[in-house]
Amino acid sequence: MSSEHPAADTLEVRPLAVLRERRSEKWTQYPPDVLPAFLAELDFPLAPPVAAALRAAVARDDLGYVSARQPALFEAFAGFASRRLGWEVDPGQVTVVPDVMVGVAELLRTLGRDGASDAVVVSSPVYPPFFATVAEVGCRVVDVPLAPGDASLDLDGIAAALRAGARAVLLCNPQNPTGRVALRAQLEALAELAVAHGAWVLSDEIHAPLTLPGHAHVPFLTVSEEAAECGVAFTSASKAFNVAGLKAAVVVTASPRAAAQVARIPPEIAERTGLLGVLAAEAAFTEGDAWLDAAIATIDANQRRLPALLAGRLPGVACTPAQATYLAWLDCRALGLGDDPAAVFLERGRVALGRGLDFGPPGAGHARLTIGTSWELVEEAVSRMAAAVAAVAAG
Repeated sequence: MSSEHPAADTLEVRPLAVLRERRSEKWTQYPPDVLPAFLAELDFPLAPPVAAALRAAVARDDLGYVSARQPALFEAFAGFASRRLGWEVDPGQVTVVPDVMVGVAELLRTLGRDGASDAVVVSSPVYPPFFATVAEVGCRVVDVPLAPGDASLDLDGIAAALRAGARAVLLCNPQNPTGRVALRAQLEALAELAVAHGAWVLSDEIHAPLTLPGHAHVPFLTVSEEAAECGVAFTSASKAFNVAGLKAAVVVTASPRAAAQVARIPPEIAERTGLLGVLAAEAAFTEGDAWLDAAIATIDANQRRLPALLAGRLPGVACTPAQATYLAWLDCRALGLGDDPAAVFLERGRVALGRGLDFGPPGAGHARLTIGTSWELVEEAVSRMAAAVAAVAAG
């Protein structure tokens, strides 16, 4: 479904001094003279319905344990998916987990108990926890890099990996760090490959709510009967609504076979979810549309303005505007800063970007810039990067 939302106001970002009062990793990882733009975290104020739900929970002293049965959350997500993503979800096939990567890890563990191969396909450059999570559960990463240029899936490479014995594909769509959305035809072909080889597709769709105007997110489970049979989707309100610290995500299936596999995740995993995360997600999915429209408008404006800013301040840095997310994947190889330009930007410019190498071998010479903030802070980040390049040139 195309993310053509109504015209929306943009969001105001609080001054830098106020942002620095936050206690999240983004604002505590580095000294105060470093501008942080490395973590996928928004600088926007909370959506009012989310803030109200959290205040109400505290007011009624409602901070206890979570039950795995969360029908209100599952209904809220189904409504959101239908309204925003054109995705008809059966609330009875939704499960709660603490976060997306916990859900991925636990599902991989259930597949291992089936005696499946320990090989899991990922497509770099990709979200760094993909590598760590696969290793955590004792599986082996088979990296099939994205196609250079358009960051599309290398279906021939994935087919070869499946023929060699891999029995799961870990898909990131919308893609982090490139911000690309997969085309329906590629997802259909991926599902056909998976079914033909008895493999599963685990689809991380956490950035789907942030698909930008003019582009379309295609939920994997919707593309074909084969996708419903072999697919499991994972998502959360955490990225779009900036509530990652509250710990709540959902696992979604669309067939009895997939639901039965997810049901093998130990029930205590769901009970480790945060109650405030559940309540925040319910509010976000039910009442957060207006705020989300404004967030998307703000991010879209930043994405559209960024190439010209880079061309003026950092000629040679290539950046294809994202189709989703508040991330910008910067090709810095022409700057001559080596495989890890983020280290130079940090040391010489006092701005922290995501380290390209953390996203896999294709990340050499790249860095990830987070632009879910005010345009002024985007400009400040690029100015600091330019200062770093000038300092290197000056010796």
